[in-house]
Amino acid sequence: MIEELGIRDLGVIGEATLPLGPGFTAVTGETGAGKTMVVTALGLLLGARADAGAVRSGAKQAWVEGRWLVPEGTPAAERVGARVAETGGEIEAGELLLGRSVSAEGRSRAVVGGRSAPVGVLSELGDELVVVHGQADQQRLRSAVAQREALDRFAGAALQEAITEYRAAFRSWRTDAEELERLRADHDARAREAAELRAALDEVEAADPQLGEDVELAERADRLTNLEDLRLAAAQAHELVSAESPVDDAPDAVTLVESARRHVERVAPHDPALAPIVDALANAGFLLADAAAELSSYLTGLDADGARELELVQERRALLAGLIRRHGTTLDDVLAFRAEGGLRLIELDGDDDRIEALEASVDRLEGEVDRLATRVTELRTEAASRLAEAVTAELAALAMPDAELTVLVEPAAEPAAHGRDQVSILLRPHPGTEPRSVSRGASGGELSRVMLAIEVVIAGTDPVPTFVFDEVDAGVGGAAAIEIGRRLARLAERSQVIVVTHLAQVAAFATNHLSVVKGTDGQVTASSVRQLEGAEREAEMARLLSGLADSESGLAHARELLEIAAERAA
Repeated sequence: MIEELGIRDLGVIGEATLPLGPGFTAVTGETGAGKTMVVTALGLLLGARADAGAVRSGAKQAWVEGRWLVPEGTPAAERVGARVAETGGEIEAGELLLGRSVSAEGRSRAVVGGRSAPVGVLSELGDELVVVHGQADQQRLRSAVAQREALDRFAGAALQEAITEYRAAFRSWRTDAEELERLRADHDARAREAAELRAALDEVEAADPQLGEDVELAERADRLTNLEDLRLAAAQAHELVSAESPVDDAPDAVTLVESARRHVERVAPHDPALAPIVDALANAGFLLADAAAELSSYLTGLDADGARELELVQERRALLAGLIRRHGTTLDDVLAFRAEGGLRLIELDGDDDRIEALEASVDRLEGEVDRLATRVTELRTEAASRLAEAVTAELAALAMPDAELTVLVEPAAEPAAHGRDQVSILLRPHPGTEPRSVSRGASGGELSRVMLAIEVVIAGTDPVPTFVFDEVDAGVGGAAAIEIGRRLARLAERSQVIVVTHLAQVAAFATNHLSVVKGTDGQVTASSVRQLEGAEREAEMARLLSGLADSESGLAHARELLEIAAERAA
């Protein structure tokens, strides 16, 4: 239940606080005073799309805040509490604060339980807390979807459980059926893909490339290409370091260093400073001897048939380059293709087995969908007769004594997510006329009363904490308007009811009467909201009846209407 609604800089409303509370609240006011902004404010709190044009001229942003009382112990309260907790907000002592701001640039921000939250959370909470009916919603009742939803709400928990079970089976059936259809349609193409993929994988497997092989082959090719230069350089270096046959008796490096060591070693006893030099020359000799041995080993290990090996290396490199061109840009891409292609080939080769399994699954699920759809149809059909009877009785009380409502449940062409039923609400306004669908034949006034009658009836099986009606009395007047007011008062016995109206006959039944008052300073029009009682309420009722708040006849009529409403409500 909405305890209080605060509005600032929304439309023509500068700042206003609406005390709401339980029962039946009527919101009235002159045309253009901003009554619709009350519904707009509630819409923003319930996640409706923000419109920068709704921000009051000259203001930086509009702000709406609602204080909800969420009683503990109900399923709806548990769901609301869990969702608020997920956002980090809190419900303190059964009180939930929701807020929404809209900037002049169109940016929007939501607050849930004292914490910022996505706007979508407001919409989720709104589904649990409030049902809003405006003139657009009355028109929506003309749609087959809205008519089916109304019947499903009335049918109650048994139907909801059956639909939930049906939807799970339907989703599984459609998922498997779509995959089966795709596999069958793509069978030839997938077979060609498998053949091409198998050939490509066979080519890669025959080559059997190894990780890093391309780098290793490049290095070997470079070495083999320069084999003679390497042999010549190594031989010359070996001769200079440790010549086996000195040329022209020229000493090699090993001989020169050894000679130097002997010269210094001979005189070293005379000067201790020469000892480290002797050691250094000895170490140099050892290093040169090692280098000479390594050069000799290197020369011995050079390929005897380098030309043949180079040819083989280049052939292998060409083979790998071809694979790289066909399957990527690097050898790593080729290796990835081998791994991923193998998995894909397993999938493609399993098509026949998968098709066989899907055919069995689709047949089984189709039978399950048929069984559950039949159960849904049975529950809807049973509920349809009860809904039609109850709404017809309500219409009689809404100044349509001869009207008869019929709810038809007929088979649809194909099963859908909601079942395989097509629901139609038919109205016969007068005896002797043919029942006609409310989607085509009902007038605006008739549609308003049908919608209200349906809500009153459904509230008995699917209670909603708060109902908001925006000019539910459009297109009606006189006795019909009085009965609409009485029925709204009856609905308010179970739920909070907030009605924006221009009819005194409806407002008379309210237990809380708010008036949106327009004032002007010559520049900016601003509206505020006042709670009316006593003489002020009588004056507003007189204005609604006659257009004159101080008309004696209007005031008399207003008092009479309030007395009638009090008697009928009792």
